[in-house]
Amino acid sequence: MPKVLVSDPLAEVGVAKLRAVPGIEVDVRHGLKPEELLAIIGEYDALAVRSETKVTAAVLAAADRLKIIGRAGVGVDNIDVEAATKKGVLVVNSPDGNTLAAAELTVGMLLALARQIPQADASMKAGRWDRKKFLGTEVFGKTVGILGLGRIGSAVAERLKGFGVELIAYNPFVPEEMTRRMGVEPVSLDDLLRRSDFITIHTPLSDETRGLLAAPQFALMKDGVRIVNCARGGIVDEAALAEAVKSGKIGAIAFDVFTKEPPDSDNPLLGLPPVNILTPHLGASTEEAQTKVAVDVCEQIADVLQGRPARTAVNLPSISAEDMARIAPYQTLAAKIGSLQMQLALAAGEAGRRINAVEVIFSGDFAGLPTAPITRAVLKGLMAPLSSSTVNIVNAPSLAEARGIKVVESHRPATTDHTCLLSVRAHLPGSDRTICGTVYDSDPHIVHIDGYHVDILPFGHMIVTQHSDRPGIIGNVGMLLGSNHINIAGMHVGRETNGGRAIMVVMVDEPIPAEIMHLIRGFPGMEEAQSVTL
Repeated sequence: MPKVLVSDPLAEVGVAKLRAVPGIEVDVRHGLKPEELLAIIGEYDALAVRSETKVTAAVLAAADRLKIIGRAGVGVDNIDVEAATKKGVLVVNSPDGNTLAAAELTVGMLLALARQIPQADASMKAGRWDRKKFLGTEVFGKTVGILGLGRIGSAVAERLKGFGVELIAYNPFVPEEMTRRMGVEPVSLDDLLRRSDFITIHTPLSDETRGLLAAPQFALMKDGVRIVNCARGGIVDEAALAEAVKSGKIGAIAFDVFTKEPPDSDNPLLGLPPVNILTPHLGASTEEAQTKVAVDVCEQIADVLQGRPARTAVNLPSISAEDMARIAPYQTLAAKIGSLQMQLALAAGEAGRRINAVEVIFSGDFAGLPTAPITRAVLKGLMAPLSSSTVNIVNAPSLAEARGIKVVESHRPATTDHTCLLSVRAHLPGSDRTICGTVYDSDPHIVHIDGYHVDILPFGHMIVTQHSDRPGIIGNVGMLLGSNHINIAGMHVGRETNGGRAIMVVMVDEPIPAEIMHLIRGFPGMEEAQSVTL
């Protein structure tokens, strides 16, 4: 029975979704210390977290059963995604659940900065009437620079339009035409910094965005600019920011996120004058957002544990349930072809001929199907015979890369024989091998091996030979198997010409002992014979 560990507080409606799935056991254990999580993680097939639990490489190394980690929220900073990918663990998040909450907080922060609302409130509660002290500024007519125009940045832009501001944005990944359709002017980063009266940050934290705003960028900004960050800590150099605020270069900041959370007592932002606003990472802290992300991530965990695709995988191309159902037979076919390629490369009695590269060729009309998951399935089949640990479509590309196997995907017109044909060409030292297959009525078929026509269902045990097309070879193999009580389930023979070279695939009911394969290889005219299991 699959077991799910919920290690951070999630909305109960989401946990209830998991509990309602027959055959899934759910443990809710909040506040686990790192050593406690490390001790028990090996018992679980899925892990649901928010931001408190740190899913480190050490935790993943101990997670022998883990299939999926669900992050109830957007950021996955607390999860070692690279280690999860290498382990074959799917990581999913809920990118849409807190979009409105984060966007509304950003707008609220911006207005609070403009009118000094928190400071005026504190003054009143202290018994003062400092009406003249809190002279604010209107947002109308100001230029707001949006750094990052994804889901949240776009939602912020939409909400700010009603304030009569000039909206500019920097996001190199969003086409200029799309940015303009939002009513936003696309600009360079430097242009945004020079022109903005308010700057709001909405980029993810990555190697490219870490420290994106530091002393050189502050120097480009208008004097008195106000900065709002409800995205991620680490995007802004906090020490340099504090100095820019103290010098008056930056008028005020409203920050909901910090490089370290909670921040240390000596964090320079904590010592800034009270005109600045700091909040404890409240971006997703609304009842509605917490419910949405909990339900979303718990549904995805349940789907994956029941063999269905995740909607928002972080380390796997996302694919709809409808498309997954359509490509599933091709994924099965792809994995079988990949496995056959590697098993044939690992010649009996040898260390194995190294596969240097693999070309995955899609011939014909795949009706708009996403092909990346099919290519990943090829690699899954290719790498499985080489690994004693779990190999799946999550970690197969990294395993292939680690072995120096280059992967190329290409598309070609349909062949005369098949509307859709999947071909996998393996490049070995001094030779290539091409295996082709297609799907008939949802059943995968291998139809060509190195140009020889065959038609086999790629399941079970079989012998694959290359030999001279001469009388007696097929009979010798059949007699040898029969005399050793090995039942033949089926056979297919393909040949170049009469008397030329031929290929034979013999399906059998059980694995072939090494000594029998040795005898088969010794038959006159036999060039190559390999036992494989698909």
